[in-house]
Amino acid sequence: MVVTFCGHREVQEPEKVQKWLYETVAGLIREGADCFYLGGYGQFDTMAADVIRELKREHQHIRSVLVLPYLDREYDTSAYDESIYPPLENVPRRYAISRRNEYMVDTADVVVAYVVYSFGGASNTLRYAERKQKRITRFND
Repeated sequence: MVVTFCGHREVQEPEKVQKWLYETVAGLIREGADCFYLGGYGQFDTMAADVIRELKREHQHIRSVLVLPYLDREYDTSAYDESIYPPLENVPRRYAISRRNEYMVDTADVVVAYVVYSFGGASNTLRYAERKQKRITRFND
């Protein structure tokens, strides 16, 4: 099962969100999740990567994958098992991140969302996941 994440760059109440993320991801692993697609931008993505790295200690079979929006940029991939570049060669640069996010949603079975505002990239990605009728697990404050 493939899981992806969508969330705001900044996180309110990070301890609360971190705890929710840990419990959510652990539950998904028990359901069979073994591959986690991450965007690598902002506090929520960093928290998700940290949770997966922590859970990997007891679940060595899970993989974290950094999904890259650009090829002409250097990335620190040390926190991930691998990185991939989706078919975005013909996408204008200004749309690369939103198209990358759509790719992650399209590929995933489950979307884990920390979206507390109705605007911005995370909100757009969540609406896309809803239109695609993906299974969504949301942070509810």
